[in-house]
Order: sequence, then C-alpha cells, then structure tokens
Amino acid sequence: MPEFWVASGHHLTRLDPQGRMLVTDELILAWLARPEVLPPDEACAAERSLHERLMKAPRATVSESDLSALADPDARENWRFLLGLRDRLIAAGTIEEGYARIVAEGVSLPQVFMSQLVQLILRNALDGCDSPQTLRAAECFFRPQRSHLDEGKLLLADEELVTLYEQEMRASPLTALFAGGVSDLDVLGDDNDWTYWSRSDAHTMVMNFGGDPAARRGMADAIAAFLRHMKALDCTVTAETRAENIDLRWFIGLDPAGTAIGNALWHDEPLPASLVGLFRLETQDARIRADLRDAPIWLILGLGEDGAIRMKPQNLLTGLPMATEPVLN
Repeated sequence: MPEFWVASGHHLTRLDPQGRMLVTDELILAWLARPEVLPPDEACAAERSLHERLMKAPRATVSESDLSALADPDARENWRFLLGLRDRLIAAGTIEEGYARIVAEGVSLPQVFMSQLVQLILRNALDGCDSPQTLRAAECFFRPQRSHLDEGKLLLADEELVTLYEQEMRASPLTALFAGGVSDLDVLGDDNDWTYWSRSDAHTMVMNFGGDPAARRGMADAIAAFLRHMKALDCTVTAETRAENIDLRWFIGLDPAGTAIGNALWHDEPLPASLVGLFRLETQDARIRADLRDAPIWLILGLGEDGAIRMKPQNLLTGLPMATEPVLN
C-alpha cells in the first residue's frame, strides 16, 4: 500500500493492542523540529538551552521558572502550549485519548497543534485506505479549503496553496502559475488519482466536490472512518444530493457555517450561508439515545462568507446524541 501524509509523523508512533497511537520520543522530537518551535536566530540563550535539553531528553520536566527565563513573551506562550500538549498526551496514554480529552474539556490550543493531532489521528484511522478521493476529502478535516466555481461546479483547493499562488501572482504577474484560478491546478479524478500518493504532503490536488459524486462519497467515508476510530461507532454515512423532506431531529454542523444552517433549518428561518454538503449518518449503536436510534443524524457542511470551508471535526465527537459515553480502550 502506498504511503501518504508522511509529514503527519504516523511512522514515528507505535500502536497499542487496540491500534491507538502511543506518544514516542521520536514523535516529540519531530514536534520540537517544527518551524513554530525551533528557536529563531534572535532567540535568547535560555530558549536555546531549553530546546537543546529537550532534544536530548524529550520527556524532561520543564518548570515555570524555566519558561519565565525566556526573554520573548511569544516564545514563552508557544512553549507552554507545546509542553502542555506533550504532557496531556503522555498522561492520556494515546494520541486519540489525549485529543478526545482536549475536546471534551474545551482546552484552548493553537489551531496548528489541533490540526496536527487531527491529521495524525486520520492517518491512523485511514491506514490501508486505497481511495485517493477519501484521503483528499479527509484533508478538509485539518486543512482549510478555498472554494471556486467552475461551470457551476464547486471545486475545493487547499487554502494555503491558493494563498501562496495569489501572492506569487501579485508579485510577478508574468510568471504567475495561478493566473487561471483554481482551475489551473489538477482536479482529482479517475485519470490522475494515481498521482495522489506522491503528492499527498503537498496538498496540490483540487477536489471536485460539486461535480464528482466520488468526492462526496470520499467525504462520507472519511467521516465514518473518523467516528469508527474515535468513538468505536458502527455507522454508515451517505452523501445526499437533495435537502428535501429531511427528518431534522438531530444534526451536527461540520463547520461553523454548517452549524448556522442547521440552526436556521431547525427554527424555520432563511439560510444564513450556502449549503455545500449534506450527509446522512445512520447507526444502531446502543449508546445513542433511544428516542433517536432509528432517526438519521444529519451532518451539514456550509460555506463561510469568505468562500472558505473550515471544518471542525471535534463537532463529530461532541455533537452525537450519546446516552452514554464510550470508553476508549
């Protein structure tokens, strides 16, 4: 099976008997090498010393006085976040349980760290997946997407990539590679899906979310894999093409716009955003509230005012109508 998302660090983890990722020294060292953590040229001696000490002993205890000695207040904050995350994950035992606790407790972390955890978890949950459409859809869980309409079809491209191309176009219009917009990039399809494996870490392929049913099926499959892995939820998720006669007894917004749409539908109000994805989740799991066990759970994806999609996968963990919470083994 081809490798994908090497940057997630999945290859640096070890799995426990239940298939969940243990926090290894190798993974912590990879986080210490991230650009957000590496001491810049102007870093003080205390920060450089702290980084060197952790590179030698990734689990070393760092005191508040150690952090207070750092001259740059932004560096102090970054280190508090990273070390707090490290300690939470180690205490939880696995990456998955640590993420679940962070979400349940409403712990505030920089988005870059939350996205890193989600990518790592999805890399584990989708290990062995042979569908580039599913993997490309799963990228939306941890990387914001920019929308583009091409002949009435909604295309989704990686927001960071689009921003870089736009900056290049403004700096040098004659050499800009993105003069034609998102349509200049490769749109994932049957004719080029084999190339996904070699470029998965570059996030350069566009998803034809509005025009290719395989893209929406990929999103449905990614959602189901995430829930099976994190909640041990036996479920099916189906992409719907129409939003008519919906039994809206329960819904989960997959992003802020999706939540706003669901609330508007619930109160029979005009839609405040564009609906771009509707998914039907069905499960007979005994932990679901008895009055909702036979009803579909609707998952709603919307488009923000800025034309971007910023998924909140934590909503899938907190939004299910669970009568009892599962225990991650």
